[in-house]
Amino acid sequence: MNKNNIILIGFMGVGKGTVARALVKNSSMFSIDTDDLIESMENRKIKNIFASDGEAYFRNLEKKTALWLENSVENTIISTGGGFYKQENLQNIGLVIYLKSSFDGILERIKKAPNAKNKLKKRPLLQNKKEALKLFNTREKEYEKVSNIVIDVEKKDLKNIVKEILGKLNENN
Repeated sequence: MNKNNIILIGFMGVGKGTVARALVKNSSMFSIDTDDLIESMENRKIKNIFASDGEAYFRNLEKKTALWLENSVENTIISTGGGFYKQENLQNIGLVIYLKSSFDGILERIKKAPNAKNKLKKRPLLQNKKEALKLFNTREKEYEKVSNIVIDVEKKDLKNIVKEILGKLNENN
C-alpha cells in the first residue's frame, strides 16, 4: 500500500522541520515531527529525556514512534530527529529524502536561525563540537544508504530546496 509519506532525514540542525513546513504549503499533505511526537508522548523535552533516562531510552521511544507512523500515518511529511534514520521500518513508512549539508554548513545554518542560542541548547548531542563532528561523519554515509533521494541543501535558500524536492518527487511518480 502506498502511504504517500515523505520522511526527511539528515543531521540535527540541517533544516528538516523548516523544509517540512515549507513543503506543506506547496502540497496537500500534513506535517509532523518525530521529536515533537516524542516530547508530547513523554510530556517533557528531548534534552530532559536524554538527561534523566539516557540515549538508549530515547532510541526506544523513536522505535515506538516509527511503528506508529508505519501503521497510522498517510499523506504526511515527516521531519525526523537526527538519529531516526536507524529505524528498520523507514522504507515501510514512506519515501526517504536525505537533506545533505556539510558540518560547517549546518553550524552556520543554526547560527543564522532565529533563537540560535536556544537551538544549540536544545540539541544534547551538539554540545561537544568534536564529538558532534565524529557523529556527523559516521551518520553521513548511513543517511545516504537509507535514502531514496538526496538533496544537497548547502548554500541554498528554502525556496530552491523545496523546488528541487518537488521536482524529484515528480520524477519519482
